[in-house]
Amino acid sequence: MKNTNDEKSIAEESSKQTQKKDEDSGSITFSFTKKTFRYIAAIVALIILSYWGLNNTEKLSSIFSGIMALIEPFIIGFCIAFVINVLMRPIERLWDKLSKKKNSKIAQKLKRPVSLILSALLIFGIAFALLFMVIPEFKNTFETIAKAFPSYITKIEGWLATAVSFAENHGFTLPDFSFNYEKIMDVVGNAINSSGIVDKTLDITGSIVTGIVNLVVALAFSFYLLAQKEKLAAAAKKTLFAFYHKRKVEKFLDFIELTDQTFTNFVSGQLMEAVIIGILCFIGMLIFRMPYAAVISVLVGSTALIPVFGAFIGTAIGAFLILFVSPMKAIWFVVFIVILQQLEGNLIYPKVVGKSVGLPGIWVLAAVTIGGNMLGVAGILISVPACAVLYTLLRQEVYGKLKKKKIIL
Repeated sequence: MKNTNDEKSIAEESSKQTQKKDEDSGSITFSFTKKTFRYIAAIVALIILSYWGLNNTEKLSSIFSGIMALIEPFIIGFCIAFVINVLMRPIERLWDKLSKKKNSKIAQKLKRPVSLILSALLIFGIAFALLFMVIPEFKNTFETIAKAFPSYITKIEGWLATAVSFAENHGFTLPDFSFNYEKIMDVVGNAINSSGIVDKTLDITGSIVTGIVNLVVALAFSFYLLAQKEKLAAAAKKTLFAFYHKRKVEKFLDFIELTDQTFTNFVSGQLMEAVIIGILCFIGMLIFRMPYAAVISVLVGSTALIPVFGAFIGTAIGAFLILFVSPMKAIWFVVFIVILQQLEGNLIYPKVVGKSVGLPGIWVLAAVTIGGNMLGVAGILISVPACAVLYTLLRQEVYGKLKKKKIIL
């Protein structure tokens, strides 16, 4: 027995010496284990799937669309839950402060349902109030524009005639512009009929019904997530720790915490900034007696949620609406919004949003551009906090490696 143990120890020592020699010489040893086989199988499967996908793009697209249609209500529900949770957290903290002296079990049981209902009512109540305030204004605005459209055409023809005569007096020849109102309306009517809008009524109705069903499912899912968020989080942690290495799970949980904090700061800051900008715009437009103050202020506040490009969108739409009433007021509106944007960029945004996102300006522009091209408006909204998370992780990794190498720059 002793000889057998001695032989085993000699073999192990020999193996260690061989491994050390290989490491010292820089040679790479390859051991074919079950883990290696799984990696190779996964790479082969990925190559086969990629090849199939490149040769069957239509099928792949239809499969992807089907999967997205199935999970879309849950994605929307998760987003709704996240937004409601931003408001629910401070309400729960306030509830804890108020009920701390009483130390009642009933108060603790009522905390979550009362906070959830209050948060949902506040968010959806504000949204519906704005819609019911803005939709009638939009209707009246476009009805006024439609009724006054012939007079607008006449005004434009007068401006163009003045410009042509002015150019002729100074030796320039401009092309003769003329508008035929009836012909324009005929072209618009033919375009509407040829686009098959009437034939697509059933498709639109079906889309509306599907959208309502998805919204109901999303709301139910979001309320369930918020009501059981601690239990769901605990169950998810247990599952991760059960199947994965502790160190990897801790890193993943740190990543989730960073993502949650960054997105929460961004959403709360952007919402607060949008409200402030909308109110300031409304007050300024009332002071300068500009038309459509309520509609345009809501538009400017809503588009302020979109980083970088939101201000240009709100300003362009507002100036277009005012232009039909008074071109000079439209110019002054643009000047007013430019000044307001400077005030917002230098005072409001640093104070309200601050450096919570922690992303340099050049990366904000890049994130918005790429996100908008990939996912449209949704991509623009989520690209900045998502890029901020990646930027923070990269910065931590870079500084960590520099610290290990004892390099100070």
